[in-house]
Amino acid sequence: MPLPPLSLYIHLPWCERKCPYCDFNSHEAALIPEQAYVRALLTDLEADQSLAAGREVQTLFIGGGTPSLFSADAIALLLQGIAQQLNLSPGLEATMEANPGSAEADKFLGFREAGINRLSLGIQSFQDTKLAALGRVHTAEQARAAIEHARAAGFDNFNLDLMHGLPGQSPADALNDLQTAIDFQPPHLSWYQLTIEPNTVFHKRPPTLPVEDTLADIQDAGEELLAGNGYGQYEVSAYSHPGRQCRHNLNYWSFGDYLAIGAGAHGKITAADGRVSRYAKTRSPQDYLNAGGKSVTASSRVLGSSELIEEFMLFNLRLNQGFNASDFEARTGLPFSTLQPKLDALIARELLQLENGRTIATDLGRRFLDSVIAEFLDDDD
Repeated sequence: MPLPPLSLYIHLPWCERKCPYCDFNSHEAALIPEQAYVRALLTDLEADQSLAAGREVQTLFIGGGTPSLFSADAIALLLQGIAQQLNLSPGLEATMEANPGSAEADKFLGFREAGINRLSLGIQSFQDTKLAALGRVHTAEQARAAIEHARAAGFDNFNLDLMHGLPGQSPADALNDLQTAIDFQPPHLSWYQLTIEPNTVFHKRPPTLPVEDTLADIQDAGEELLAGNGYGQYEVSAYSHPGRQCRHNLNYWSFGDYLAIGAGAHGKITAADGRVSRYAKTRSPQDYLNAGGKSVTASSRVLGSSELIEEFMLFNLRLNQGFNASDFEARTGLPFSTLQPKLDALIARELLQLENGRTIATDLGRRFLDSVIAEFLDDDD
């Protein structure tokens, strides 16, 4: 069985201020031990080299937290160390998440020179009242300036991260934000609805969000606006100009493999014998830093058949292109016939459909995607 493409995820867990909607492994810090953390990351990667097994790494993604709080020198040192340990593709897509604050934007040229060739800017909104409601530390003016800084630094490949369904947001507000983003002509847009997650400030003290009908109106009008401006939707919340899809996330959603380093980072690897494993690193940044060369892998497990089916469907049905039988068999090692009864039932209910040999979610299925995925849960779960 051919192995899937391989990527690398790097987690930098610190931020200036924890946003009230954020459930990621991120921690507020006035001072970041960046040199010590870069050393810890490279030690972590060295311990995981056997997982890579010499395979070529197609993409890397530095997420957080707020990676752009790190200095350009630290990112350069990190990327140099990675290049010494892994077989990186000559066409490597190297993405880094960045906040639009002026201090971070001043570093964009340094990040580009270090080897980052794609930025993902956490804009969220172009309205100061909405940014304040989300607990963001940047202003609308800084958001606009950061996009110009990214272009001036040589980034012709970048993403704008934008939310809708914000506290007190009307459809006009949401579409104004989206149109402002489109006017900058980013190659890629991540446009998604704010959700309230457990273990967040918003979960403890929920804000007043738009009602369901308003959210549906925003979604429908936004998708029409994006399509009319040349942005093709290829995943539930991802839109791009032709050929500018995020290759890293496409590998993730296609159930590809990815190494993971950093506090709380999660990885997935397919072994030569076809077994698929997931693993997670020590969550606490301090424990990660204090490991002293000891293993920072906190958990690891081989996925069983029911988990393989569930996870494959969870990711692939988010993609507009869906999947075909050979995709499923290559990624899971299971016969496609194991899916057929449930696929037939969902097709009969008009939640899934076959298109050119590929199984994709219908418009109705995408609206109730969680329920569609639930159909593939093991009966004992």
